[in-house]
Formats: sequence, structure tokens, C-alpha cells
Amino acid sequence: MTPTRRTLLTGAAAVTAGLIIDVPAAAAAKPAALDPAALLGDDPIAHLLRRATFGATEQSLAEARRLGVAGWLDRQLDPQRIDDSACDKLLRRLPLAHATPAAVRAALPKHSYDGFRQLGQAVLARAAWSRRQLFEAVAGFWGNHLHIAAPASGMWDTRGDYDAQVIRKHTFGRFADMLKASARHPAMLTYLDQRSSSKAHPNENYARELMELHTVGLIFDESDVRDAARLLTGMTVSRAGNYAYDASQHATGAVDIAGFRHANAKADGEAAALALLDHLAKHPATAERVAHKLCVRFVTDEPPAALVARLAKVYLANDTAIVPVLRALFTSAEFADSIGRKTRTPFEDMVATIRALGLEPDADGVKSLGALHDMLVSAGNAPFRWAPPNGFPDVASVWASPSAFLMRCNLHLNLAAGWYPKQLTRPANLLKSLVPVLPATYGGLIDALATRLIGTTLPASHTAAVLSVAGKVPTSPLSGSDRSLAGHAPYLIALVLDAPSFQLR
Repeated sequence: MTPTRRTLLTGAAAVTAGLIIDVPAAAAAKPAALDPAALLGDDPIAHLLRRATFGATEQSLAEARRLGVAGWLDRQLDPQRIDDSACDKLLRRLPLAHATPAAVRAALPKHSYDGFRQLGQAVLARAAWSRRQLFEAVAGFWGNHLHIAAPASGMWDTRGDYDAQVIRKHTFGRFADMLKASARHPAMLTYLDQRSSSKAHPNENYARELMELHTVGLIFDESDVRDAARLLTGMTVSRAGNYAYDASQHATGAVDIAGFRHANAKADGEAAALALLDHLAKHPATAERVAHKLCVRFVTDEPPAALVARLAKVYLANDTAIVPVLRALFTSAEFADSIGRKTRTPFEDMVATIRALGLEPDADGVKSLGALHDMLVSAGNAPFRWAPPNGFPDVASVWASPSAFLMRCNLHLNLAAGWYPKQLTRPANLLKSLVPVLPATYGGLIDALATRLIGTTLPASHTAAVLSVAGKVPTSPLSGSDRSLAGHAPYLIALVLDAPSFQLR
């Protein structure tokens, strides 16, 4: 069978689905199994950056190779040491993304969606252009763990502040502190109906999700939920839209919640509620749940039990601090052995493409960010646009479909060709910026593009499939005077990005 563009696209779609597929190499050859891990090589630095960032760039790879794994982790885990002024300057174009509730109310009409939109664009901007890549990746993890949909009813003025004061403030801190901050933020209290909970009618929604999603998982029964709902009464939102504790609405009476026992005899029960949150954050089941979700995010869709157990111990030994857990994860043997075992979501694919191509923000304004954000809305993966409280799923099977893969292909070509969004700042000559010295053959060109964009060359059959679009074969000669090269270049670049190995992270 002669390799064609369909061969390449079929292979990529199947790897995106987490499958092992057969790709024919030649008419007489027996089909060979396509192992996702084998597509990426065994470079530990490239592997680290695929997982701990939103996509390697030439500059970030050079820095990581200079520092080594331990040095790079030390630097990224202390983000204040990293100059991020260029990204900060870009974010000033989105003043409402993380504004205080008072500032949003002063700037927007009631129930406006503009704050939600700016918040989503800010997440995209940071992922694409922040130099504090590990911080942004972990902030995304926590934002998905303590998820609040945006847009969602009643949070037009508080959702951005939640991201700033709960998620980002505690990203590299202690989970116990983050959990207590989330429980006292008007956005969470509104999203999960805690603000309507009262002494006479305790609302169980937040109490249930607090245990099932945020902490211990499904180890509780209905009596735990009822007791937690009673203990949490009084934690509410004031008429001014801020967190408040209303002792008159607190339901007293002894509680027994997932091993937490309290007499709860005082009307002012906020201290008891905070003690419950501490108990849940430090519960062994929570340690295992957080460790498992971190492994799903950064290691593999089905994490090794031994790694989860070790990370849970680190979490508990360090009083719920996240940095020691991250260090243990990224330096583990299981992480090193997980090359090719994660697939990019639509959001990650978009950002990795921007970073790989060296695209930069608009010279002014945020039109490109708006366009990119809208494309992610269509793909079902725009920041925070997941309606249920469990956050976006992070396994390959959820994002695998022919239509989803076609959207990725169209995105790659739009960005490679500069068709849309046009406002992004591009290298004067994209092909030359990616391959400064032209190889002697078209096959050499694809090898050079794949090495630059993915970190390794493509299988021979995939290289042939890419070149079939230009009517070339790997041995076709190439020179700077080739008049067809400029016209073919965007398609060749896009098809390399369509390859199965780029879909892996």
C-alpha cells in the first residue's frame, strides 16, 4: 500500500484514542504495531517538558538541558525567580480576568459574561506564553479539581477572584489552605448552593461535593452528608456579595463525618466547620485521591498503584504541601517510564502548536485570544466551560473522535498558514525559523521539521504520507530555488503537527 495523507491521519486519530494500530509500511510488508511510546524516543528532558509544560519550545528545551531535570524542577517550583514580565504585560489587556468582585461590579453591568470571557482568555494566554510553565500546569490541575464552571449563574462578579485568591494563591502551597479558602469564597458557595443553606433547611449539595469530589471520594454515607450539611450552615454570602458567617443560621448538634466527631454545641460553628475541612484535607483517602488525580494528569490515564501510594505518603508527611509531591512525581521511575502514555486535550494541542511554531501574541489588543478561545468553545475544551462540578476529564478516550481530530487538523493548518487568527505575531518566514538550513531532500526537510516540532523524526511511512500532499517522495531533491516550496510549506508543517507523535504529551 502506498502511504498517503489518509494513512497519517488514520494513525493519528487512532493514537489519539489511545489505541495500538497497524500502519502498512509497504505493499509486501507485514503491518507493524504502532506503539505510542516508541514514537517519541527516550529523551528524559523532552519527556519532562511535554508533561510539566504546555509544550516545549526551542528556548525551554535549551534551558532544561542546561539545568538538568533537578535544576529545572528547582527553578520551576520557585516561580517568583522567573521573570514573567512579558506575560504580565499581555495580561494587563484583560483587566477583569482576575479583578476583585468590587472592581468587576464597577466595570460591568450585572450578569455580564465579559469577566468570564476575559478569565478564559487569560488562562489561554498564560499557558501559551508564561515562562512559569509548571506553575500554570499545576494551577490548571487545581482549578479542575476544585472546579467552578464559568460561565455559571450568579458568579459574574466573583469567578475571576476565585481563580486568583483560591487557586493561584495556593497553587504551590498546602491543599488544606486551598480547601478552606474555597469553602469561604462566594463563588464556590454560590456554585454549590451553600449560600442558600440554613439552620431550618440545610442544603446538602456543597457537603456532598466537598467529600465526593474535593476530598475523600465515595467512602461516606448519607448520614455523613447530612451531618456535614448541618455543620457547614452559617457559611454564606452577604447581601454585598462577599463571604460571611451568619451564626444565627448555624444548626447545632453532634456530628460524625468520615471519622470527624464534634459536639457542635455553639451557634458560632465556623471554627468547627474549618476543623472539618482540615480533617478532610488530611484524610488518607484524600491523600490517595489527590495523588491519583495528579498521576492521571501528569503520568498516565491508569496510574501505577505503587506510585499513587508513595505520593499519598509524601502528601501526608508534608502536611498537604503540594511541592514535595510534585518533586516526587516528576523524579519517579514510573514517570520516566510513562513516555507516550498521555494524549493532549484540544486545549493542550492548541497551546502546544502555538509554542512549537513560535507564534506570539497580537501587537496590541486581544483579538487572537478571543478567536482562539472561541475555537476551544467549539471543541468543548475552553477553560472552565465544563458544566458539572467534577471538572474536565483527563483521559484520552473522552477526547477521541473523528470530528475532534479534524478540528485539530484544521487548527494546525490555520496556524501554520497564518490564515486564522491573523492577529498573532508570526516569524517573518515560518519555515526558515523552524528549519534555518534547508536539507538536500524533501525527506530531510520532514525529518528536520519533525525534530523541531515534535522532538523526533516520523516513521518512514508517515514521512511519505506527508510528502504525498506535495507530490514528493523522501528522496526528492530540495533547494532554495524550489518555487513550489513556499506554497507547500504550510501544508507540510501542518501535517507534521497532525502526526500521532504530536498528539502525545
